[in-house]
Amino acid sequence: MPFNLHHLPGSGPRPGPRETIALLAGLMALNAFAIDAMVPALPDIGRSLHVVHENDQQLVIVAYFVGFASTQLIWGPLADRFGRKPILAAGVALYMLFALLCGLAGSFSLLIAGRVAMGASAAVTRVLVVAMVRDLFEGEAMARVMSLVFMVFMVVPVLAPSIGQLILLFGSWRAIFLVFAGYGLLMLAWSWFRLPETLHPEYRRSLAPGEIISAAVEAVKEPLSRGYTLALTATFGALVAYISSIQQIVAEAFHQPHLLGLVFGAIAAPMALASWTNARVVGRFGLRRVGHGASAAFLAVALVHLAVGVSGHESLVTFIILQALTMVCFAFASSNLSTLAMDRMAAIAGTASSVQGVVGTIGAAIIGYAIGQAFNGTVLPFLWGMAGCALAGSAFVVLTEPGRLFAGPTAAGEQPEPHAAAEA
Repeated sequence: MPFNLHHLPGSGPRPGPRETIALLAGLMALNAFAIDAMVPALPDIGRSLHVVHENDQQLVIVAYFVGFASTQLIWGPLADRFGRKPILAAGVALYMLFALLCGLAGSFSLLIAGRVAMGASAAVTRVLVVAMVRDLFEGEAMARVMSLVFMVFMVVPVLAPSIGQLILLFGSWRAIFLVFAGYGLLMLAWSWFRLPETLHPEYRRSLAPGEIISAAVEAVKEPLSRGYTLALTATFGALVAYISSIQQIVAEAFHQPHLLGLVFGAIAAPMALASWTNARVVGRFGLRRVGHGASAAFLAVALVHLAVGVSGHESLVTFIILQALTMVCFAFASSNLSTLAMDRMAAIAGTASSVQGVVGTIGAAIIGYAIGQAFNGTVLPFLWGMAGCALAGSAFVVLTEPGRLFAGPTAAGEQPEPHAAAEA
């Protein structure tokens, strides 16, 4: 299905493909910004709110992921019933309110509760951006658009820690939450006035419990949805571990706390470049060849990095280089495996996106938290955790489609689709 907003129901503005992709990416970036901008503020939060155990500061990050997972099964069915646009607006508005609550929190417990609520509200963007891309595109075109969305999404981690540090120069950590609320207001206005409804009338579903359960069960039972969701869970577990641990790794393992923003940006920038590249290569080589190859490369780089760490030759320079390569593989794998997981879910896109998001986010949060809590002043627990995540992700990929590993776009009769997404 080519990119064409004019066939959609209702009246109103019809943005072009570039604006649509930028808008969707901006919505997804709400989450990356809310997570990554907090990293340089963790020590200040710990001192201000009297956090006794330093590792507990990681809860500011992990709590957001817990909330992010908790409501996805709510947002998806609601969006399948009432449409994408009103549900999206409700979620972003709540995100703004809870960001303000976090900025006013007088205790660490209240801050963590607010972060859970922020994540629960912002989950609407993850569910609906994936569903809206699925509404508008199919196959390789969907993968290309998802890559472009993720490219902008990946740029945010390059900038967010530096933005957080800049805000801390002029105010306390509480000011960061005011910026979150302001960004939420911007995205709420942009999406409300420029984004049309993308839900196809024939796919509108009721909120009858039986129908919701049936759709959720279908998303779990369908082999590609189930298998690639599990692969993504392990893969995203590595990302959560990285975000949760990077501040302590830079400050304590390498004793260079003032370089946090530079290290974070140096690792995140290649991820954005990889997403941009993926949008161009996936149409030529196919979803499976690129996604499966990236998963295997993720494992290879993670094992090399572990070997360097175990041998005692790890330095901040080798950490940046090898972790950047790992995140490049992550970028290629995540966008393509996400597309494969949604490939057969068009009729239940909202609910399927919710189910996949809940499984992936809860699993990734648990994995990432476990790896982060193992931090002992060295980088080794993190490297072991990354290698374990990469191994599990690759294993799930192999088990999902053993007969189609590294298959190109013409394998088994599958043809690349000439979608107009390439125009974007």
